[in-house]
Amino acid sequence: MVNEDLQRASGQTADERRERPRRPAEHVALGVANLNPFGDLHTVQHLSARLARGVRGVFEPLLRKELRCWAEPLVVQRLADYRAERPAGLTAWLPLAMTAAGSLPTGQTLAVLDGRFVMELLDLFFGGTGHTPHDLPGEFTPAAEAMVAQLGTMLAEPMRAAWEPLAKISFVPGHVEGNPSLISDLDIEDAVVVTRFGIAAGAAKPVFLDLLYPVAALKPHGPSLTGKVQGKTAEPDPAWRNGLTRAVMDVRFGVRSVLAEPMVSLSMLMALKAGDVIPISVGGDVPVMVGGDRLGAGTVGTSNGRAAIKLTSISYETTTDLGGNFQ
Repeated sequence: MVNEDLQRASGQTADERRERPRRPAEHVALGVANLNPFGDLHTVQHLSARLARGVRGVFEPLLRKELRCWAEPLVVQRLADYRAERPAGLTAWLPLAMTAAGSLPTGQTLAVLDGRFVMELLDLFFGGTGHTPHDLPGEFTPAAEAMVAQLGTMLAEPMRAAWEPLAKISFVPGHVEGNPSLISDLDIEDAVVVTRFGIAAGAAKPVFLDLLYPVAALKPHGPSLTGKVQGKTAEPDPAWRNGLTRAVMDVRFGVRSVLAEPMVSLSMLMALKAGDVIPISVGGDVPVMVGGDRLGAGTVGTSNGRAAIKLTSISYETTTDLGGNFQ
């Protein structure tokens, strides 16, 4: 009876309803972890742009040529996926321990370099032309490992300086490995923020340096990474600004001048007594000083019966910076 009602309502028999196309079931993955808990990572992208200048300063002396260095758009992915995307061949994986000020290491950054690039740097370091063998070895020599360790030491300071506006983090290089599975406290399922830096001389094909920040190591700095850019502050109250200006303009500075600096011998200095005369000669212009800064020069004379100095030149405009603070 129910089937008869359905047939009358739809105009289709039961067999026709069974044969009509149906949408396939959609499979939804449950329990998949969010690789990027920070959301917008523009802060890290800006940090990478700052770091690119420091990376250029590291590699220019080593490659002995002027370089271009830039930061590629960052991505967040599992370490296993990143490793699968890399071309096969010799690769240097250098861990750099991340230590915030006054705390224990919170994780480790990975610096990843192509093995052929390492060999080129090694040959240049020993006075060569950057020649690399056609077939790369299966592992790094002790000299190549030392070269990568030195690179880590050289990169640590620009990395610290780039991170300083967000967090005081120091980076300490560890032991380079040709296989990331050999690095302790590292799991291929870990989510990492991949920052890539292109390095090129002129129109030559670029090489790349990758810095991988584990998401877990960045979580303690989450508020700094996700902080919004503050809008422009409101203009100060005009009455307050005028009062501050008047108060600043009433600050008093000591003005002095050195008329002469005669030189005497030690024997004459020890023989001096009250009433002795030390001859001096006053030049045409004498310096006029304000604090430790030179204001200008002037000539010595009198004004209204008092000794005075007439300014003949000003060393700089008084409306510009005076001693780094006065404007």
